[in-house]
Amino acid sequence: MMDLRELRAFVAVVEEGGISAAARRLHVSQPTLSHTVNVLERGLGLTLLVRTNTGVEATEAGVALLREAFSVLAHHDRAVQRMAGFTTQDRGVIRLGIPIAVPHCLLPSALPPFRTQCPEARIVPVHLSTSAQLAALRSGELDVGLVSERPTWPGLDSTLIARENMGVLIAAELGDSVAGPDGIPLEALAGLQWVAFPRSHAPAWYDEITAIMHSHGIHVAPAAPDGHDLISAVKFVAVAGGHAFALSAEKGGPPIPDQIGWFPLIGNVIVKRTWIVWPANSSRRDVAKFVAAFEAAGGA
Repeated sequence: MMDLRELRAFVAVVEEGGISAAARRLHVSQPTLSHTVNVLERGLGLTLLVRTNTGVEATEAGVALLREAFSVLAHHDRAVQRMAGFTTQDRGVIRLGIPIAVPHCLLPSALPPFRTQCPEARIVPVHLSTSAQLAALRSGELDVGLVSERPTWPGLDSTLIARENMGVLIAAELGDSVAGPDGIPLEALAGLQWVAFPRSHAPAWYDEITAIMHSHGIHVAPAAPDGHDLISAVKFVAVAGGHAFALSAEKGGPPIPDQIGWFPLIGNVIVKRTWIVWPANSSRRDVAKFVAAFEAAGGA
């Protein structure tokens, strides 16, 4: 009823918030992409996307499919990554771990100069949480990772490549009522539920956020269970009712629906950091050049 190509097309449209942006990302024409999504909807007998003034949004069925699609694609990418390890043990393939939320400018800024230096290299991206990436790096299943907490294991090297001041996604009407000219004070969100990622995905980052929230009088509910990836569409649905908020960087991601607003946090009290990580004993020149390209692009 569906294949990986259709799932990747559907995910891209929702993440980019529109057909044209998704088509550019996938390097296909808009009619081709529209046809692929239409075939998926007809095969399922469901409406997955609806058009809005700002682009397209996932329906309730679409949000449910997104969660399953991320799981399916992640399993597929891990399988590809594992097989790459058998075909090319240490040259030509860089197995790169990528989380759901990565600073929007990093990949477009780092990859072109790296490809100029190493045109023969093939990058195999694998969607994994921070914790899963660190485990895969220790076991030799990844060559490089992009993570949201600095590794403490001595067998890994890392460097900070990005800092993002986090704001909040909140129902627009509610946000307008509590925001001042400089944004929203974190303590004004007390009484709302934080739409959180599973703690197991990045324990240190999760604990840092909860400690900051507790210091501002915000009660944090138990963490979401594993398998609940916090993609943008899930955030939008969760905060639209006016009873919750989600953290988000200002730039990047799909267009925000009209009924939801993004507001900065006064004082930039929550800062997300991204590290690039690789095995300390790596002697690969292509990995060294890859890391250097991200260091230059990040400038953190």
